[in-house]
Amino acid sequence: MNEVVVLGAGMHPWGKWGRSFVEYGVKAAQDALADAGLDWRDIQYVAGADTIRNGYPGFVAGATFAQALGWTGARVSSSYAACASGSQAIANARAHILAGLADVALVVGADAAPKGFFAPVGGDRPDDPDWVRFAVLGATNPTYFGLYARRRIDLYGATVEDFARVKVKNAKNGLHNPNARYRKAFTPEQVAASPVVADPLRLMDICATSDGGAAIVLCSKEFAARHTTRPVRISAVSTVTPTFPSAIIEMPDIATDSSAAVPPGDLSFRASLAHAAYEEAGLGPEDLSLAEVYDLSTALESDWIEDLAICGRGEAEKLLRDGETEITGRIPVNASGGLASFGEAVPAQAIAQVCELTWQLRGCAGARQVPDAKVGITANQGLFGHGSSVVVTR
Repeated sequence: MNEVVVLGAGMHPWGKWGRSFVEYGVKAAQDALADAGLDWRDIQYVAGADTIRNGYPGFVAGATFAQALGWTGARVSSSYAACASGSQAIANARAHILAGLADVALVVGADAAPKGFFAPVGGDRPDDPDWVRFAVLGATNPTYFGLYARRRIDLYGATVEDFARVKVKNAKNGLHNPNARYRKAFTPEQVAASPVVADPLRLMDICATSDGGAAIVLCSKEFAARHTTRPVRISAVSTVTPTFPSAIIEMPDIATDSSAAVPPGDLSFRASLAHAAYEEAGLGPEDLSLAEVYDLSTALESDWIEDLAICGRGEAEKLLRDGETEITGRIPVNASGGLASFGEAVPAQAIAQVCELTWQLRGCAGARQVPDAKVGITANQGLFGHGSSVVVTR
């Protein structure tokens, strides 16, 4: 009863194009509408994922795209959850459809990211943990990525060679994705030769910042029955928040509790995202055909594999070494090429993950196609207790 159908999916290719995020979002939306076989005037609800740059004074998304596509009177919403903004927009549109307030909705997110590492929005905000980590710690995102990577080395015996294997795998997948920014194969030696950014991670271990856009058209099952005979469904959207205690580094905080004083909980925050999604969908990790995860760094992909319960803690590197996460393996991870091939276009990336799963489950992903894909899951994390996991089925 909680399922909606992905009727259309579209993207603007990732890159550094030097244009407005609105242009990227409109192109993605038009592609998604064409894929769904619908006209813009058929859309009853627009859910936008927010962007906060591009010279605008505030958070701009839903109404911005609705105006650019042409005012039609459609209802609208905007969502901000940092890198999980797209999933929250999906959740809003899905809830609107399940409530019977609309039959068909457009979800769209796009960004024109600044060059270099992300920095906080201007101004002095000592009560903002994102501002504090820059002003007090001087900690850019790669600082955290390096801490996560060092943790894997210390706890599980991961190596820098393992991290390089992730880049090699994802770059190989990205070769076959026309929307990817980077379509170039890498060798482990090339990754090892790139400059150190945040030890033990090198430049090729860390994703770039990018321009790009993604959109999907969602509809009720009744509406879909009149438009498609092979529906791809969203069966769960998890946006749960953390719980106390939390003794693990989570951007932008170092931790909220000491593991020496308080025993860690059964599930970390990131693992709880997937757990809630599996529970809602009535599925488990054993049912998965593939996963699209948030590989801000190569080491972080391995963390997410374990957070999704695809394997036990400390076992992700063995899966990688055995080829199990390749497109031809038991559980392909980031068949799209991941953020390693795309870079971050923050409001769009969670939507882009659902686009990839939609194409995979339709069987139209071309040379990166996962054989007989039936169930896919996404994993994404934003700042300040935001995160998401979406289950897509056919």
